[in-house]
Amino acid sequence: MLKPVSAALWILLLICVWQAITAGFHISGWILPKPTDIWAELTGMGSMLWPNIWQTLIEVLAGMGLAILLGALIAVMMDMVPLFRLFIHPLLLVSQTVPIVAIAPLLVVWFGLGLRPKIIVVILICFFPIALSILEGFQTVDRGLIQLMKTMHATNWQLYRKVKIPAVLPYFFSGLKIAVTYSVMGAIIGEWLGASEGLGVMLTRATKSFMTARLFAVAAVIVAMTFLLYTAVEVLQRLLAPWNDRKEDHQ
Repeated sequence: MLKPVSAALWILLLICVWQAITAGFHISGWILPKPTDIWAELTGMGSMLWPNIWQTLIEVLAGMGLAILLGALIAVMMDMVPLFRLFIHPLLLVSQTVPIVAIAPLLVVWFGLGLRPKIIVVILICFFPIALSILEGFQTVDRGLIQLMKTMHATNWQLYRKVKIPAVLPYFFSGLKIAVTYSVMGAIIGEWLGASEGLGVMLTRATKSFMTARLFAVAAVIVAMTFLLYTAVEVLQRLLAPWNDRKEDHQ
């Protein structure tokens, strides 16, 4: 409980310093707006803001869900079939060397301006840390325990359910925390390249109109959304892998 309170107090202090500097030095609002101006802009957007938040959130959640399925499937296949891992692992690394801003325009050409290209961008950004973290978790499973299960004639499904999946869950959530922080950025990039709704569209319009206060307000919403998604993953981890929290407390 102390850490969130400390973080909130630290952020509040930074905002107060920001307000004092912008007011004391009479900095123009179009260069660096006051926090009070940003708050006024945020509350003034009202009903216009929520449909755009919902649009971006749909893209993020759909992309993250499919990225989890794809990343888990690839990791399990690489764990079960060493030859598959030999061929796929280099391709996974290559997929992360290509800038997403170079791929995203092609997705718009191929799939249009709807939800699909934004979801695909989120998948491309998020599936790699998930797959890599799950694969790393599989490599740390106690081999002695696996051999014991095999001597008891356990099936592959029983091995994964009883031994491998519980051992991998902390690694999975570590990768998911990384992925979820990138997911909103991926949706925003997709919206920049072509969309009619979303926080990325609001950012683009505010930038082109030199509405700096609105730009900061939308950016604050994006930060808040990312923070809430990260917190949701942490809560899910405490529910599904409580033994990892107890382990960290003992350390």
